Amino acid sequence: MQTNQFKGVLVMMITVLIWGGTFPVAKAALLSLDAYWMSTIRYSLAALSLVGILCWRESAAALRYRGKFLQASFYGVVGISGFSVLVFVGLSLSRPEHAAIIMALQTPIVAIVHWALKGTRPANFTLACVSVAIAGVFMVITKGDLAHAYSADTLFGDVLIFLGAMCWTAYTIGAVSFPGWSALRFTTLTCLPGTLGIFVATAIATLSGYASVPAGETVLAVAWELVYLALFTVVLAVLFWNMAIGYLGALNAMLLGNLVPVVTFAIRILQGHRFETIELAGAALVVAALIANNLYLRGRIATHAG
Repeated sequence: MQTNQFKGVLVMMITVLIWGGTFPVAKAALLSLDAYWMSTIRYSLAALSLVGILCWRESAAALRYRGKFLQASFYGVVGISGFSVLVFVGLSLSRPEHAAIIMALQTPIVAIVHWALKGTRPANFTLACVSVAIAGVFMVITKGDLAHAYSADTLFGDVLIFLGAMCWTAYTIGAVSFPGWSALRFTTLTCLPGTLGIFVATAIATLSGYASVPAGETVLAVAWELVYLALFTVVLAVLFWNMAIGYLGALNAMLLGNLVPVVTFAIRILQGHRFETIELAGAALVVAALIANNLYLRGRIATHAG
């Protein structure tokens, strides 16, 4: 048992490191490549890799939708197309630390969505943690100066990132609609239509002049960033995340997953960015609120089990 816990913590910490680097790496790539074509190349590589892994682990028969193609396509387009395009277009206008801290709100967003759709009111403690986390995000993105916090582009970028987080929340909730499908199968069979949706969005953006076909040397110049964003953040990290859940359970994995913004901020500091005290305090509030809520939920589960 202790061996499995150690493996789970190790795998989850690797996942945290990978996901923590997503937005700083993506921001560097966006200096040369627009968000649409970056998403297209990223998910093309990821989709091919996932298909190969699924066939290897579960056989080619697992590629069949068995009457759920339209449902899987809906979640793929919303969760993968919507998330990738909105978040990375938003990131091109905003900052990596903003993206990381906004994406950290997904767990509270899920609680609020469940309340709105199913009438399941979160506990008062959870609502308090959500309020603290939102306040922390507000501190990070405004630096305490509401009047002069945003340029128009940064504000618009943050809104797009938030909408992308909402898309991913819908995708996460939708996973329960596919009983009998493994996490790998769900990821792969939604990634395929999701990637097609990205192709369509990129074609429209290119024909409209919002994006341009990159030159070969441009793609090669950010090759390692694209490999990282495709094979590490989409394929490897998702597989490791599922492994961690198997070893530790969902709540324990999510507890460690709350450290992703910490890694993002650390990378930004190593890149030479200097944060104001209020930004660091806001990030700390977000992480502390998410961890506190996680521990609270663990306690409630333990109490009911007892």
